[in-house]
Amino acid sequence: MVEQGTHKPLAGGSNPPSATSSADALAELAAAVDRGARQLRVPDDAALLLAVSGGPDSMALLHGAARLVSSGARRWRLTVGHLDHALRADSAADATFVTDAAEALELPAIVRRTDVAALARDEKLGLEESGRAARYRFFDEAAPDGLIATAHTADDAAETVLINLLRGSGLSGARGIPARRDRIVRPLIDERRSALRAWLDRAGVRYRLDPTNDDAGFLRNRVRREVLPVLEELRPGAVEAIGRFARLASDDDALLDALAAAELVRRRDDRSIDWSRPPDRALGRRVLRLAIGHPAPSAERIEAVLDAAEGPRGGVTIELGTGRRAVIQERRIALD
Repeated sequence: MVEQGTHKPLAGGSNPPSATSSADALAELAAAVDRGARQLRVPDDAALLLAVSGGPDSMALLHGAARLVSSGARRWRLTVGHLDHALRADSAADATFVTDAAEALELPAIVRRTDVAALARDEKLGLEESGRAARYRFFDEAAPDGLIATAHTADDAAETVLINLLRGSGLSGARGIPARRDRIVRPLIDERRSALRAWLDRAGVRYRLDPTNDDAGFLRNRVRREVLPVLEELRPGAVEAIGRFARLASDDDALLDALAAAELVRRRDDRSIDWSRPPDRALGRRVLRLAIGHPAPSAERIEAVLDAAEGPRGGVTIELGTGRRAVIQERRIALD
């Protein structure tokens, strides 16, 4: 059963928040969204699809953005988007909750149901990865134009950095969650999850808590509930510090990507990539990943291609996944 969140009762256990307290809390939510939007240079008249799951973070995004529009501070054209992952018997209740919330704010809503478990089986992906891919496909289809706003927070970004490091990621993984990527904007990426929930509770805004977030079988849940609290205890402000590290890593990663792009242009012709004088291995990895494109092959396959291109043998073919391959011959790399 999904737990229904609402405001915390005041002294006595049953009093609703005062009108002043509620208005102040909504103003705080609006200010948080506005701060992030200004940093991301979101135009005042942008069309925004708000990705709303019904959880506290997305409800903070919804009510903060709606407050900015209703107050005249922004002229955004807002639409609410919700994807039902069909992973729980009662997941349709989340969709109904989001639709009702959008209607109460007089906003249009686009809701879709997708069997993410079936997609994960078909695509041979984990549930979390498949769900993320399904969400962003839905967002792109629901909002072919304009921007897509998600409710990722500083906590989400810190969790992602730690998870990527645990998986052995390089500098690209240390970037965490970017504040903006193409049409995706994350105006709450510098806000703490606890602050958003406190404002929601003061405002009396209801939200839903997904019980799968308590499932210790998911690595992210354990990092969220066990690792980050310990880091905050050892070093108060750890989440913000990880965020600063991620921003620095992002700057460094962008610079290296630019160098790799220039190196690829210098080495590539219509048929293959010249590897007769190999670059530094760190740059070579980036050049190769850039040339192969998305989805990137595993680190092991990248290293295998580089070893073959730098080695004495020729005529080596290495499978890169998703039907792609690299053919290495005479110190040249041809990608099919």
